Amino acid sequence: MLARTLKVLEYGKVKEQLEKHASSSLGKEKVQQLLPTTNFEEAVEWQEMTDEAATVLRLKGNVPLGGIYDVRPYAKRAKIGSVLSPHELLSITSTLYASRQIKKFIEDLLEEELDIPFLQAYSERLFLLIELERKINFCIGDNGEVLDGASEKLKSLRNQLKTLESRAREKLENIIRSTSMQKMLSDAIITIRNERFVIPVKQEYRASFGGMVHDQSASGATLFIEPQSVVDINNSLNETRLKERQEVERILAELSNQVAEEADSILENVVVLTEIDFMFAKGSYSQKIKASKPNLNNKGYIKLLKARHPLIPKDEVVPNDVELGRDFTSIVITGPNTGGKTVTLKLVGLFTLMAQSGLQLPVLDGSEMGVFDAVYADIGDEQSIEQSLSTFSSHMVNIVDILKKVDGNSLVLFDELGAGTDPQEGAALAISILDEVYRRGARVIATTHYPELKAYGYNRKGVINASVEFDVETLSPTYKLLIGVPGRSNAFEISKRLGLNHDVIENAKLHISAESNQVENMIASLEDNRRKAEKDLEEAEITRKDAEELHKELQRQIIEFNEKREKMFEKAEQKAAASIEKAKQEAEEIIRDLRKMQKQQYATIKDHELIEARKRLEGATPQLATNKQASVAKAATKQKLHPGDEVKVLSLDQKGHLIEQVGSGEWQVQIGIMKMKVKEKNLEYISRPKPVETKPLATIRGTDSHVKLELDLRGERYEDALLRVEKYIDDALLAGYPRVSIIHGKGTGALRKGVQEYVKNHRSIKKVRYGEASEGGTGVTIIELK
Repeated sequence: MLARTLKVLEYGKVKEQLEKHASSSLGKEKVQQLLPTTNFEEAVEWQEMTDEAATVLRLKGNVPLGGIYDVRPYAKRAKIGSVLSPHELLSITSTLYASRQIKKFIEDLLEEELDIPFLQAYSERLFLLIELERKINFCIGDNGEVLDGASEKLKSLRNQLKTLESRAREKLENIIRSTSMQKMLSDAIITIRNERFVIPVKQEYRASFGGMVHDQSASGATLFIEPQSVVDINNSLNETRLKERQEVERILAELSNQVAEEADSILENVVVLTEIDFMFAKGSYSQKIKASKPNLNNKGYIKLLKARHPLIPKDEVVPNDVELGRDFTSIVITGPNTGGKTVTLKLVGLFTLMAQSGLQLPVLDGSEMGVFDAVYADIGDEQSIEQSLSTFSSHMVNIVDILKKVDGNSLVLFDELGAGTDPQEGAALAISILDEVYRRGARVIATTHYPELKAYGYNRKGVINASVEFDVETLSPTYKLLIGVPGRSNAFEISKRLGLNHDVIENAKLHISAESNQVENMIASLEDNRRKAEKDLEEAEITRKDAEELHKELQRQIIEFNEKREKMFEKAEQKAAASIEKAKQEAEEIIRDLRKMQKQQYATIKDHELIEARKRLEGATPQLATNKQASVAKAATKQKLHPGDEVKVLSLDQKGHLIEQVGSGEWQVQIGIMKMKVKEKNLEYISRPKPVETKPLATIRGTDSHVKLELDLRGERYEDALLRVEKYIDDALLAGYPRVSIIHGKGTGALRKGVQEYVKNHRSIKKVRYGEASEGGTGVTIIELK
């Protein structure tokens, strides 16, 4: 991609936003190096990587990417034998810990069976250098100091230092506490000069002290003297300090050697962590701008749904739909200045660069982007005083360069094509340039003021007009792109709104040719028809959603009714079975009594009579639910099926209704929202609905709005809510609904209590109850109407 194109399309500003989402300096460096790829397979892979990162962020919220440092210089220096400082070693161990954390994080995701092929591949490349990490942490403290426990010798030397320092201070404190000595001291303190303990002595008492002078004050009135009594101790201190430094150097050298042994693994970890940080920076940026993954193609096809420019504030940006490259390959955008033509131009160009950089786009799902070999842009007024170039000349220099390179896999953006010269010649040049670029097969978007190019869009195959909408009432652009509608100048309307004399405006219209007037009137008609079509579409969408909700609610109620009916049948069968079982037991007892009486010769009852009585009792016992399908299927064979019958599909164990017979022994069955063909032998007859009088859908105050099956009162004032409940119940009664729901929420309970009291006393309400847990609980009141 040309550097000039990246600049005019403000690609660098997008990278600045992206850089803020990187967790480490390595990730930021990777962002700074980012450039769009022209390789289709690579662009697709980058998009999949970003989508994988965005998915993980959506599911987990964050990723453990803290503590990553650029330790490449340290690892390379260790390889050539340099001794690393404690802080450099800390950076290495922090990066090793980050590697371990991110590897564990990825392994946990894999255990959850998430599809993360890119992260899995990165995880397999990470080295766990736990021993080196542990060794550095054991020797180096959080503040970069070598710890006493790093070695036994270091611990011993530091204990010696503490002992010697204590002895030196004790001797000097005895001196400064001495009454005879206090008058000789400038201050009763112990200080350090040249790493030796000294005391401040007045100049005139120098001769009274033995020892060495190490320093004096700026005025010369105070000398910092090391008394002879602590000279030996200070000498021992210096020797011990030297040994300590040597031991620290030895420990750091040993750690550096261990780093050198693992330098290649550390460098590989840095590469992998950089890629992971960069990958999640793109995923995080996608979340920030509410972006989605575009479908990429190598056919030059662009389809953006509700595209929002990422550099315009969210509360100001106007979403637009843009399509290019299928039915038409060139778009000519006309309209007034400051209307958003250039923004649209930059939007398409910038989205192309972002998509080919692996960045998701702030568009709706289902959007598509072509992958181009080059994006050329001639945007902005680049008048050059130094080169003595006018606006027209500077544009021509860029256009000439573009025409030398453009081919069938290029995207070309022209802003104010042909501007800066004679309008007639400029329009002719613009048409010729567009024809040339179109002939080469490139995708083109051009903005212009020339009215001749409006006709160009109608007269050329593969070219379409577009404009940015202008609200004459507010005298301001709406920034909405209108594909297929050329722009109007709106000069007369704007002048009229601003108060220009009516006669002046009418006189001006006389100077406009009839053809121009016809074109303007045609454009005005197109705009009116478009607005009407959009309004009709919006109303149709609302009606469709209401119908879907009504359909779902009816389906839910039907399923619920069938389930309750089945439970009632089952309960009745169980009750009947229990009664019969009880009767059988009583009969057995009677028979036993009769046998007993027979043996005692109190009765002359024969055995065959007893057996016959028992058979009659057993015959009275019903066959209950042991083979329900078989019994119903048997009944179904005796029942001739008709369209509308309720049946059960045995293979699916689902209920449905017959629509029509589609062949010999085969029916079309409606199961919920699904229709399917089923063999008659696979059907059980259940019932045949009785013809009922249909009621028309209720209307509200003469409008065509259908009554919904629920009323939402949340957020309403108490009095207003009860008025709405009263009217809603009347509407539901007119609609013939058997049951409706009133959503009042739980809250403080005042609204809920008021609704309950009102509906319980309503003359047309048969039953009132709170919703089940699945229906909203006590936040919903369910009422059954008479």
